[in-house]
Amino acid sequence: MSDTETRTLGVIGGSGLYAIEGLERVTEHNVETPFGKPSDAIIEGWLGDTRLLFLPRHGRGHKVAPHEINYRANILALKMLGAEQLLSVSAVGSMKESIEPGHMVVVDQFIDRTRTRPSTFFEGHGLVAHVEFAEPVDSALADALYRSSVNVGARTHRGGTYICIEGPQFSTRAESNFYRSFGVDVIGMTNLPEARLAREAELPFATLALATDYDCWHTGHESVTVESVIEVIKANVSTAKKIVAEIATKLPDPKMSPATTALQHALMSPLDELTDEAKARFQPLIARFL
Repeated sequence: MSDTETRTLGVIGGSGLYAIEGLERVTEHNVETPFGKPSDAIIEGWLGDTRLLFLPRHGRGHKVAPHEINYRANILALKMLGAEQLLSVSAVGSMKESIEPGHMVVVDQFIDRTRTRPSTFFEGHGLVAHVEFAEPVDSALADALYRSSVNVGARTHRGGTYICIEGPQFSTRAESNFYRSFGVDVIGMTNLPEARLAREAELPFATLALATDYDCWHTGHESVTVESVIEVIKANVSTAKKIVAEIATKLPDPKMSPATTALQHALMSPLDELTDEAKARFQPLIARFL
């Protein structure tokens, strides 16, 4: 970034990541969206020239389960406050021997095995949208994330597939082996709804996946437990905070991302036929088209 450029980065913190230290000019925002309230207040602060908006997806104190998260409110609240791109930090299980607990993965693909998660903003009010989603992760943001991870000394894998399961239970061993047959790299419970909704909100999106365990497929290791996960999370979160501080100095120009025009040819319904209620509901997403 040049000395005159300002970027606004939204950061969604996962298990163990409930705050970002080192922020200056800190403000707390309680946001109400047309889709309800997000998981917690959003913390605004500055890291150098970068404006950062931080939201813990499970709430401070980890009070919201993966299937209970209001994903639409989370993403839309960050957009309403001016986020230009989103970084999702998430604890995951490793599905490959080479991704050891403590490693990081900058994923580039997703597989959906959820059942009850809202996957779109556009339903129920007469507005249909079909966004392109072949490449769910923004390549420029992911590249910056990878470089930042390497720069702080994290053992990081560039690229991989994240399979998103319903939870909140961990997998059975049969399920874990079944998912491994797909060739996936990591397993989690939260990131695919975020990626889908970020694309509809025209926000470039990337995931930093923090491997905490080998799920339960790896019979040479103990089956995953909350205690074992928390142990690794503590170390991973410390590294993740350094990565966030590092990427704040390396953010790409969001205007160069295809995600920022995702709705340009995706809105299928005549906007002049929307009701006033529908226009109010979708206004944060489609204001430039109205």
